Amino acid sequence: MEQKLDWIIEADIMALQAAMEAGSVTSEEIVRYYMTRIRNCDQSINSILEINPDAVHIARALDKERLEQGCRGMLHGIPVLLKDNIDTGDRMHTSAGSVALADSFAASDSFVAARLRSAGAVLLGKTNMTEWSNFMSGSMPAGYSSRGGLVLNPYGPGELFVSGSSSGSAAAVAANMGAAAIGTETAGSIVGPACQNNVVGIKPTVGLVSRSGVIPISYSQDTPGPIARTVTDAAILLGALTGVDDNDPATLRSVNRAFADYTPFLDAGFLRHARIGIPRHYYRHLDPERLAIMETAIAALKDAGATIIDPVAVRVEPSNWNNDIIAYEFKKGLNRYLSRLADSVPVHSLQELIAYNSLHAETALRYGQDTLIRSQETTLTGEAYRRKKEEAWRAAVPEGLDAVMDRERLDALMLPGDVDGMYAAARLGYPLIAVPAGYCSKGTVDADGDCTKGPFGAVFSGKAFSEPVLIKIAYGFEQATRHRFPPLI
Repeated sequence: MEQKLDWIIEADIMALQAAMEAGSVTSEEIVRYYMTRIRNCDQSINSILEINPDAVHIARALDKERLEQGCRGMLHGIPVLLKDNIDTGDRMHTSAGSVALADSFAASDSFVAARLRSAGAVLLGKTNMTEWSNFMSGSMPAGYSSRGGLVLNPYGPGELFVSGSSSGSAAAVAANMGAAAIGTETAGSIVGPACQNNVVGIKPTVGLVSRSGVIPISYSQDTPGPIARTVTDAAILLGALTGVDDNDPATLRSVNRAFADYTPFLDAGFLRHARIGIPRHYYRHLDPERLAIMETAIAALKDAGATIIDPVAVRVEPSNWNNDIIAYEFKKGLNRYLSRLADSVPVHSLQELIAYNSLHAETALRYGQDTLIRSQETTLTGEAYRRKKEEAWRAAVPEGLDAVMDRERLDALMLPGDVDGMYAAARLGYPLIAVPAGYCSKGTVDADGDCTKGPFGAVFSGKAFSEPVLIKIAYGFEQATRHRFPPLI
């Protein structure tokens, strides 16, 4: 039976949905197939922390509903994975990769999990991640957690960089451990892993998707978002996640700016009308092979009819301009989240977490916790925090993304798929979409000691709530280039 279902590998959501509607496969069979693949293949990449013990029962119930009441929509019966910092009110844990929360169960679904369930998705499991979304230690490698160990890149386990805290979500999707996944991003944690693992990632505008029930870093920058193998699948997922949430006031910004369905924006022909800027400052550090990939990407956009403005100048902010802001927001947000956990959980504040880690250093502190300590020790007051946020916004906006896009009448900027160029948009809460752009066959070792060999993505950046335009551009680029291919595992 498993070999008969091998077509599921690389199958997109529409193909899975069509097969279920035709009666040639059931959601239960798809779920069981992915579960078997996880058991047989994930040991080489370590992307999954746990499988939902109720996934088969949920799929079976959704199959019955399909027969008796019809299909809810494109996600009916589709298995979706969630990053381990997203609450699910079920028998799965939510730990942010920390052994301190290894036995913690959320009291209820996050807004994101509830939206997926309502759309008919099967929550298949939780993905491994960089512990505390990489806000624990300056020396912790991407993809490592004390609870789950190290996520490896399926295109070269143990050799290639995985990037970002949503590394498990990206690696799992790349290796076909589920139909799609949800990650979270503060700065680069969705689009970075997507670029390094040959998949598509959408980091939405802050406020488009609720953060309630997501273990936080920064109220100013955090957002969940989809990771998938195609732009189409990512667009389908994004539409299921949007909506105003009373528990996250930032979502009020999305009123009349959000869509419940982003698939109408899958318009490859839009590239003929698109104006795309190339901020060359973010290309200067690229090694020759990655630079060649980006030059080929620019040529592909031109060939598809896009107008390329090259170069454009974007104001470059100091890399540490909001460190104090993030530390303040992390401490406040994490204390609020931990304080609401069950009495059986051993930590209920950042201070208690630091103490717990120190007492269990052998398992909890392989890479230390200097970032946690620095956040705990922040002396920033509420008034100073508000002043710093205002100063940062004034410094970023006048000569930042909005200014250059308005001046050059741009629809998007195209950035290389590493972290540097992503921060400008992340710090403003603006959207990004990563799409596979090529593969480095040789690679070098960069300044951080990471191997640049392997998949590399292009990232499209736009103004707040410009997801429809970015999806059009990303879809057109994907259809013109089709760089995605599965890893051999």
